[in-house]
Amino acid sequence: MGQHQSVNIRQISRNRAEQVGYYRFLENKNVTVSELVRSLSDHCQEQVEGRHVLAISDSTEINLQSHIGRLKPEQLGVVGNNTDVGFYLHPTLILDSESGFPLGVSTVQLWSRALERQDKHERKYKNLPIEQKESYKWLASAERSQRCLSNGGARMITHIGDRESDLYEEWATVPNKHNHVLVRVCQDRRLLGQSESLYTYLKQQPCVGTYTIDVPADPRISRTAREALLIIRSATVQIQRPNKLNSQNYPPSVTLYAVEAIEVNPPQGQEAIHWRLLTTHRVVCSEQALQVIEWYRWRWRIEQLFATLKKAGLNLETTQLESVEAIQRLTILALGVAVRTLQMVEGRDQNDLPASVTFSDEQQQCLSMIEPSVQGRTKKLQNPYLPASLPWATWLIARLGGWSGYSSQRPPGMPTLVHGLRQFESIFLGWKLAQNPLLCTR
Repeated sequence: MGQHQSVNIRQISRNRAEQVGYYRFLENKNVTVSELVRSLSDHCQEQVEGRHVLAISDSTEINLQSHIGRLKPEQLGVVGNNTDVGFYLHPTLILDSESGFPLGVSTVQLWSRALERQDKHERKYKNLPIEQKESYKWLASAERSQRCLSNGGARMITHIGDRESDLYEEWATVPNKHNHVLVRVCQDRRLLGQSESLYTYLKQQPCVGTYTIDVPADPRISRTAREALLIIRSATVQIQRPNKLNSQNYPPSVTLYAVEAIEVNPPQGQEAIHWRLLTTHRVVCSEQALQVIEWYRWRWRIEQLFATLKKAGLNLETTQLESVEAIQRLTILALGVAVRTLQMVEGRDQNDLPASVTFSDEQQQCLSMIEPSVQGRTKKLQNPYLPASLPWATWLIARLGGWSGYSSQRPPGMPTLVHGLRQFESIFLGWKLAQNPLLCTR
């Protein structure tokens, strides 16, 4: 699956016997999701020793509405629109804090919502303890990631989440000497000993610097691509415990550092970029504020991971497997493949990364053999990267995928690399047969 960069069983199988083997594996009840997740965690654990890592969690839905006629309804739940069926996926992607390079996945949660689901008011959702809410996924991810990454020797862990993870319970329980939290603010919280709320208090702070970012286009919200200038404010704040938690064993307040980034003069008709961030990392100067913003910007990596998993890459939701359990097993396997694809995209210019991050020794040998055939005669079409580095391998795969090879052109993206990897797998299989003519594939 990893070699083919596909989750289509017929496509990745060389023959009928191999196809049957894949189906039997995915339908085998002895192959559990927890075991597959543990395999991902173990691999991630091997990559983090001595590093400060960013643990980025988020949720996405696996929509199986198009398969409703052949899947058992009792194994499904509703997804975001409360009409379509499927299940939810909540992984934690681990990045190196210095480079933003993806190192692996530390933990994964899967769950389904009930088909007949009461709304939040009917369930008295606000009054439920966090352990009985879907929001507990954030605390569970932090706890499991901490265990995985600490066992791997990580020096420090920063848990990062979007607005949904702005939970007082997380602020009160997750941070410690080796674990920090960084989230985007969801609500205008009360401050201990202040008449102003968080938003007003931040607005009153002086500008400590500016920051320029490239904003990508997003047709879903009619956003155009642009370069945005942000002004930065920061402050130390004491967040007061919400009234709904007064009867529970949480501290009356938590001390955090707030950072606000606001776009100056956005284009007409475009909503201004406006981030309010809370973190346990010390922020008392502009350099520290800018570092926090940079770490939060890397949260986008997990959105790229989801895109790779779905239509833009592996197209997981089109699988023809006939049980939800098998699709969930396939989802975990596909998640590992998506991480490796993302590693190629993000590591294509990092010459210090070895090709062994993604390619086996045999695959690297094959890449060396085909290198002359994908290079051109001119210097501009020669592979400019160090042999056996990840950018070296990525350059060759991109050429197989149809990339021009000219540095003046846009760097190869995910679709090009996926296509190149599929081409390479065919070449690699033929190369292995040539190395061992007695090898039988039937």
